[in-house]
Amino acid sequence: MRTGRDWAVDITAFLFAAAFGIGFALLRGDDPHVAGWVLVADQVTGGLACAAIWLRRRWPFEVAVLLLAVTSFSETAGGASVVALLAVAIRGTIRQAIVATAVGAASSVVFELLRPDPDVSFAFVVVFSTLITVALLGWGLFLRQRRALLAELRERAERAEAEAQLRAEHAQSQAREQIAREMHDVLGHRLSLLSVQAGALEYRRDASPAEVAGAAAVIRASAHQALEDLREVIGVLRAEVSELPQPTLADLEDLISESRRAGMRVALRSEVSADTLPERLGRTAYRIVQEGLTNARKHAPDAEVSVRLSGTAGHGLTVELANPVLSTSVSMPGAGQGLIGLAERAMLAGGYLAGQRAGSGEWRLWAWLPWPA
Repeated sequence: MRTGRDWAVDITAFLFAAAFGIGFALLRGDDPHVAGWVLVADQVTGGLACAAIWLRRRWPFEVAVLLLAVTSFSETAGGASVVALLAVAIRGTIRQAIVATAVGAASSVVFELLRPDPDVSFAFVVVFSTLITVALLGWGLFLRQRRALLAELRERAERAEAEAQLRAEHAQSQAREQIAREMHDVLGHRLSLLSVQAGALEYRRDASPAEVAGAAAVIRASAHQALEDLREVIGVLRAEVSELPQPTLADLEDLISESRRAGMRVALRSEVSADTLPERLGRTAYRIVQEGLTNARKHAPDAEVSVRLSGTAGHGLTVELANPVLSTSVSMPGAGQGLIGLAERAMLAGGYLAGQRAGSGEWRLWAWLPWPA
């Protein structure tokens, strides 16, 4: 089906062919060397050749061969044959274009034999007509390569745009995953503190007013801090992921102190200085400890948790958490996403994480992270 551009090209080609034929008809109208019936037949053939131009899109090679053959006795069909030769050079195969060019060159020889011009030599007419035909072939092949190049560039641009969109979607997906992980780590820790303290108030009905007031103070502080953390995370949802609140290993002492104030028993043994640890590595270690403490509060709220960090540059950083598995512990709701997220964190950092129940009745969380020398 023709587009608007196709119609414009076809109309222009038809008008060119018609103008070419009319020009030659006027030029040869009073030629004493050509019989009248020959001129009439030439003009009728030229008109039919112009009409045949409209079929060149469907049969480019056949129309080109026919019109080029017609020029062996019709001058007025010359314009139509030019259009047809260009069409087969652009849309047909290279072999078809060469065959059509050969037909055109042969037709010029036949025309000069049938209707010689007494004022111009035979050799000049044949050579000039052949050169014109070959030049038209070259021009058509140039247009063909230009179209192919433009189509390839257009395809490359579309492919590059699609790839850029995929990269943007992938980056957005990664950003959402990281934001979700940050929200889980930050809010999970705070809300687990709230749950532990609320559970203590529920089960210890004989608690003294001072103990109740202390627990309520911790609940209030944890709830306030959870709201602040939530506001901070939501506030940067439209910002770059690097602008999210990012703790480091230097904040580990504050994390342990907060857990102790909530009633947890935590023993920290760190053989690593936060100043010598890369920031990204320290942040990953912090999140592992944070999630480990959150899990301990969920599944063994009355157990003592030991935290140990060790390692050196070039050998890696080891993070270990251990706590007894209490048969009387009451587990809080959880989907296990915390440990999955930690495993992903460790893997992205180039390390690995494992959690298992030891034969001594302890739950151990162990992670190794690479520490560049």
